[in-house]
Amino acid sequence: MEKSFDEKNSMSADRACALILGAGLMQRPAILASKELGFYTVVVDANPAAESIPYADFFEQIDLKDRDGILRFAEDLQRKGNLKAVFTAGTDFSASVSYVCERLSLPAHSFEAALNASIKPRMRECFKKAGVPSPEFFSLSKDEISEEKVRFITEALGFPCVVKPADSMGARGCRMIRTHEEALSAVRVAAEHSRSQTVIIEEYMEGPEYSIDALIINGSFFVTGFADRHIYYPPYFIETGHTMPTKESEKRKLELIETFARGAASLGLTCGAAKADIKYTAKGPQVGEIAARLSGGYMSGWTFPYSSDCNLTMQALRIAAGEEPEYLLKNSFALPVKNTGYSVFQLPGSRVSAERAWISIPGTIKAVEGLDNAKNVLHVENVFPRPVKAGDAVDFPRNNVQKCGNVISCADDYDAAVSAAERACSKILVRLEGNNPRTDAFLQGLASATDEQGFPPSAFCSTSELSSLKISGVIPQDASVVQHMPPEVIAYAERGERDWNYLTIMETARRFDLLVPEHPALDARRFWLSLLRGGIQGAIYISDSL
Repeated sequence: MEKSFDEKNSMSADRACALILGAGLMQRPAILASKELGFYTVVVDANPAAESIPYADFFEQIDLKDRDGILRFAEDLQRKGNLKAVFTAGTDFSASVSYVCERLSLPAHSFEAALNASIKPRMRECFKKAGVPSPEFFSLSKDEISEEKVRFITEALGFPCVVKPADSMGARGCRMIRTHEEALSAVRVAAEHSRSQTVIIEEYMEGPEYSIDALIINGSFFVTGFADRHIYYPPYFIETGHTMPTKESEKRKLELIETFARGAASLGLTCGAAKADIKYTAKGPQVGEIAARLSGGYMSGWTFPYSSDCNLTMQALRIAAGEEPEYLLKNSFALPVKNTGYSVFQLPGSRVSAERAWISIPGTIKAVEGLDNAKNVLHVENVFPRPVKAGDAVDFPRNNVQKCGNVISCADDYDAAVSAAERACSKILVRLEGNNPRTDAFLQGLASATDEQGFPPSAFCSTSELSSLKISGVIPQDASVVQHMPPEVIAYAERGERDWNYLTIMETARRFDLLVPEHPALDARRFWLSLLRGGIQGAIYISDSL
């Protein structure tokens, strides 16, 4: 039988205790850092099967939305277990951390500041009041949503504009609105993804996007990570990866950091982590969002430590426990950034780390192949498949939770790190069951929704280009498809474009020959159009369907 906290803690009554909110993969670095710092590590999560529970000393099942339930548990820990720190990373619940810490007099951002950094309309109002550049916006509750109001807002902002849930992460419910026809349904979907059923509709910012991490303590603002973000597939905003550190110029980096620091100050962030999604537009830097937590998406827990030799999560935990972040204080250097409300410093990096995702076209999983080949690519540090199995449904992602897995690399230069991560992803195949109506509809270019014009995209050619191809004949049984590539496909192959598998058309055809040397006779038109539409998955699906 599982022991109670009192029974377990009786063995470690003299040890300080740290409470971690969340026990998924993104929280594993926090749990391990807490253990390494010597804390008796307690985790709470709604899911009793969360994958990082075994790394903790004790688990309590509490829904992270239950702020008062977490507080009651933390109060009990403080009475019985010498609670020193409350912490989260990679969750939506940084405000819950501040809520608990403020009531227990533990170090953290104020609850008010954490709410400013969690609720997008409040955040935008703080930016506007302080003159921090960010998009013009409107907010609507679910009850206020109507065709008339949405039309008024989108006409005021202009197309394209963006709708987001007021209080969510992972790009869930977030999308671009390009026409009046897309607007109303997109706003309603965003409201369904919001805990408060509130949305924010804002100007679209055109320009490269960056993610910047920082730690704040005693009036000092330590920039601890600066990454290029790689966002694709409108009308959605799917981060296919990031690369750290950025390739951006020093001048622009300083401008972006200054804007981030000013934004953090406007929210009232004073003690703990801050994370910005920020773009460099024709108007200069503009803040998308600032969160009162470390980055998720493998950034703070993996790619930053690989690129800097600094366990960022451990430094953040030290601050949460009321200790000085010694590594930051010893190794950071001052930046010429002024008028932010902080003294600004940066921690240098010595290598480059890249994270890339692999994704799937719509269908049902038959098998996931090539994971070991991906792990063996030079410079690859981690391969993290999602916990999917044969029989599970997959779709082209509409948010960052629907990706199929992630690869992380580390190398001495930018190009080597990027190449390793992309090459590893290209070796992984989510093989789909044949004869599936959802996969057939995708390969035939049928839209999955009336307001998603052009989505999901094709691997290599638009649906109009595909429909114009004049391909006929049969690829003989077991024949090399490379040797039967028609001139029309060769013309597209000569463009050298790569798809979301990081493969060219020619590489995809060669990969098919390698993976499926024995295949039935193939209708040439159906095969090549499926390859151009769905990449290696589409090509193999056609063979497996026969």
